[in-house]
Amino acid sequence: MLDANRSTLLLVDFQHRLAPVIDGAQRSVERAVLLAKVAGLVGVPVIATEQIPEKLGPTAPELQPFAGDAISKHTFNAAGESDLPQALDRARGQVVVTGWEAHVCVLQTVLGLAGLGFKPIVVADAIGSRDPFNKDIALRRLAHHDIEIVTSEMVAFEWMRDANHPAFREVIRLIK
Repeated sequence: MLDANRSTLLLVDFQHRLAPVIDGAQRSVERAVLLAKVAGLVGVPVIATEQIPEKLGPTAPELQPFAGDAISKHTFNAAGESDLPQALDRARGQVVVTGWEAHVCVLQTVLGLAGLGFKPIVVADAIGSRDPFNKDIALRRLAHHDIEIVTSEMVAFEWMRDANHPAFREVIRLIK
């Protein structure tokens, strides 16, 4: 199971200029915001990346409060960029991955993280692609590579473990 003490939340390329062409963009952003808020409540660090921000712009406004200093990148595989592996804490080997586009940057980053010895976990309702077919195939390919596929609520409840968690009531309000 996911462990808040061993997790990092990764927001991959949720850039505002991409939103109009991403299928289900609003839903995936809402789920990523939920996870970022829960991460703050349970002590999970959040890292964001931005693909060629000088052309695609910054992280979507809804996620900006959680994005901090986003890691700028040009490669599709964010794990191939020197800044992301350095920003990740090896003691927090579980990397909960959200973002756009599922079949390009998310897929390549997840495979790259796995290749570096991290355990990436992909949040199916917090990723998106322009074409839903591409997202579907990306999820299938990731599963074929033994990458866990979860939902945002699975992550939230696993990070808390039980109803006695101090953040439980607040998380329930966020989910409802």
